[in-house]
Amino acid sequence: MRPVTSSPPPAHAPDLARAQALYRQRAAFYDAELAPFEPLRREAVALLGLQPGQQVLDLGCGTGLSLPLLAEQVGPTGRIWGLEPCPEMAAQARQRCADAGGAQVQVCQADALHADWPVDLKADAALFLFAHDLLQQPEALAAVMDHLRPGATVVSCGLEWAPAWAWAANAWVLSAALYSMTTLDRLHQPWEHLARWLPDLQVHSTWMGCIYFAVGHKL
Repeated sequence: MRPVTSSPPPAHAPDLARAQALYRQRAAFYDAELAPFEPLRREAVALLGLQPGQQVLDLGCGTGLSLPLLAEQVGPTGRIWGLEPCPEMAAQARQRCADAGGAQVQVCQADALHADWPVDLKADAALFLFAHDLLQQPEALAAVMDHLRPGATVVSCGLEWAPAWAWAANAWVLSAALYSMTTLDRLHQPWEHLARWLPDLQVHSTWMGCIYFAVGHKL
């Protein structure tokens, strides 16, 4: 486990319009692209420790690949709220839920600052899976945290810079980041902003240090 340390202010804020354009182009083949990362998805969902009847937020849910896994954990009395800014990706997520009969799943096509969630929603958990741009927006994170109950479990998983000696891993990280992010800020510690709300945040790395898991609980 690694401590969270401070870093300089971001030089380049995420570009929401560019991100939508990027994912609009990838929507048709996104599921195939993400197939090699399915073990990471399953581990991230497992780390949430969900129980039947709970409510969970899936931030940047993409085409909804995590939604069936989350639905299995919370059962028919639970509720999953997916959030996806890209219309084409959100449409696929809704179709995936409809095909699976997931009446307890709702997908909101919006960014975190404009999500049409119930005002009194207080979810039990939140998942940030490869959601780097969102993690670099403190105001958006604050909006998400407003919809989590105290003690809610938060899990984030994504790309990070590997140690300097792992040049091959970092070459892959750079390539993947340029393909899927609009800012490389805090790529050495993508979870940094989460620490404001998650005082017990713990982080561990895998895949030669280029993938991280961060787990904590909201104050």
